[in-house]
Amino acid sequence: MIPTASELTFSWTPATLVFGAVLLAVTTVVSFVIWKRSGFAWGTGALECLRLLIIALIAVTLNQPEWRERFRPAEKPVVAVLWDTSASMETADAIDPDDPSAPARSRAELVAPLTDPEAWAPLGGEVEVVLQSFSSGENDPESATDIGGPLEEILDDQENLRAVVLATDGDWNTGTPPARAATRLRMNDVPVFAVPAGSDTRLPDLAIRSFDVPTFAIAGKPVRIPFVVESALPRDRSTSVTMETDDGEMLTKEITLPAMGRVQDSLLWKPAATGERTLTLRIPPAEEERTEDNNAVSAPIAVRKEELRVLLVDSYPRWEYRYLRNALERDPGVTVHCLLFHPAVEAMGDGPGYLGAFPLPADLASYDVIFLGDVGIGPRQLTAEQCAQLRNQVATQAAGLVFLPGFRGNQLSLLDTELDELLPVVYDTEQPRGWGSPSPGQFELTDLGLRSLLTRLEDGENENADVWSSLPGFQWFAGVQRAKAGTEVLATHSFEANRYGRIPLIVTKTYGTGKILFMGTDGAWRWRKGVEDRYHYRFWGQVARWMAYQRNMASGESIRLFYSPDRPRTGDTLTLNANVMSPGGEPLQAATVIARITSPAGTVDSIRLQPGGESQWGLFTAAFSPGEPGTFQVELTCTDTGDTLETTLTVQGGAREKTGEPARHEVLEEITRITRGDVWLRPEIESIRDAIARLPEPDPVERRLRIWAHPAWVGVIILLLGIFWVGRKATGAV
Repeated sequence: MIPTASELTFSWTPATLVFGAVLLAVTTVVSFVIWKRSGFAWGTGALECLRLLIIALIAVTLNQPEWRERFRPAEKPVVAVLWDTSASMETADAIDPDDPSAPARSRAELVAPLTDPEAWAPLGGEVEVVLQSFSSGENDPESATDIGGPLEEILDDQENLRAVVLATDGDWNTGTPPARAATRLRMNDVPVFAVPAGSDTRLPDLAIRSFDVPTFAIAGKPVRIPFVVESALPRDRSTSVTMETDDGEMLTKEITLPAMGRVQDSLLWKPAATGERTLTLRIPPAEEERTEDNNAVSAPIAVRKEELRVLLVDSYPRWEYRYLRNALERDPGVTVHCLLFHPAVEAMGDGPGYLGAFPLPADLASYDVIFLGDVGIGPRQLTAEQCAQLRNQVATQAAGLVFLPGFRGNQLSLLDTELDELLPVVYDTEQPRGWGSPSPGQFELTDLGLRSLLTRLEDGENENADVWSSLPGFQWFAGVQRAKAGTEVLATHSFEANRYGRIPLIVTKTYGTGKILFMGTDGAWRWRKGVEDRYHYRFWGQVARWMAYQRNMASGESIRLFYSPDRPRTGDTLTLNANVMSPGGEPLQAATVIARITSPAGTVDSIRLQPGGESQWGLFTAAFSPGEPGTFQVELTCTDTGDTLETTLTVQGGAREKTGEPARHEVLEEITRITRGDVWLRPEIESIRDAIARLPEPDPVERRLRIWAHPAWVGVIILLLGIFWVGRKATGAV
């Protein structure tokens, strides 16, 4: 810094100036009178002069004296050129306005001339030019764009910053809002000259936005894979969606994409053999499409051999029980055990697959899905303790529970047990035996039911709705008032209603780590009429597999791992749940369970899973947030038993940095408006240089010394007051 000027100034007001003058004049008169009375003694005269000096200093203090110095910076002013190098800058949507038919360049190519030091050479004699790229993707596995951070950093690093040239598409997705950095630049009189890269309107494009491949599939069983395709074309387009496996199998589906809209659909795939597969979904590019990178998405899936264990519990062998048992027993991937009470007699249901008593806790933990029929609390039925075990099985072991009530009304006795909070509906206690009718009722799917894969009896949505409307009717349904809050109603009675609306018949909910389904009629076996097992088997097979899906994500002999959400994406908070069994087969309540997670980039995280406590025996949980897409290797170890489970966890896409999205010009316009800069829609370097050269010279740096508030000034006044008091004591004036 080079000093240019210095001066003593006062921040006075007429009031302080008059008050100081009056105070000094009055003090002068009083001091002269005192000195005259003392016979003009020299000691008294010296004290009165000291008094006048103190009052004069106080009067000066009231007018706030300051010593001001101005400095001119010795260094050259700095112009910072910042350009974006994130992944979104690879979007090829930079069209030459002079030749619109020319191939579009990428945004990075558009701003490349600004990064050449020779382009700023004409400013070299007057300013110092600092060239700097920015993108958190350089050190961040999530590859995101931070605009506010680099602006604040350059302001902190360069003391003599004069202007900033910012070249980016404005697609910031991490860090603080750019407006915050712009406000700081404005306070320091640093304008921003922005060059938006890319088009702020979306170019013609077809894109696969979602490909929700499940964690695993069962060999020989169809699996539905939802997908979402989005169109940015100005007209409707018929196209085909193709899914190909890594072993050459292909599935194709024709869809019609609405103009500037999206289509949500699904493919039905039936894997033939077990093993690891990679599925790739593709759509052919349109003629006018400029970005084809988002026309294909791949995801892994594990194809396994199915081993579901199902427990049927009922009081009487009614028709629904019999046909349900037959349907599950004929499924080669399902092992069925039955517990059939006969409350009126001493005997229990007997035969292959029948149990003589309710399973012990260690045995109950092995069941994936439990069907609870027309059974309740009472002699030769369930006990309150067994109901508590069922609740724990759902809450902590990720098992599924199906409520399948009957006309005997035994299910109402469950309201006094721990199963009450699992029920997804509120029973009508005044109608325990339900409602019967000579005219059959029909199911009516709700909006959720029309979209749910659980109620998909035909592959097409229209065909599926037609099937449900034509299914053979039922002549009995449970006495239900309404569905509870937090549940999903998939189907209601077609015409029966109460003050809460239509009577809910198929209702689902989640509880703890498990799933629950309520079926409000026992007439599903009638769906076999004319079509045999086509719809009856398919529905209950889908229910069983839907409920057991999470539980069977990864399991070993004594450790089971499942997580939520089951299709995680980058940035999601993933809840890891583990069930650990003792050598005797009982769930452990306290153990040291460690998850060692290796990311696709090779970084390793070790997470300790915490026990769920007494109310969640056998459950260990932890939270994990994946920071990148890809396949994570998970090794789960229980140090108490020495058992280990190794599996993989696939995190889908969800990268914050995307190509093909419109540039956000409004972000740059806001920055320039705050900082009083300007926007160039084209990288016109000469015009930008001229704008920088026209900037006014920065004001000199000013330093102020506030004399009136300086400790030394106050100390001098206090010292003089002390001397004055001591002098008066010495002369005998006090």
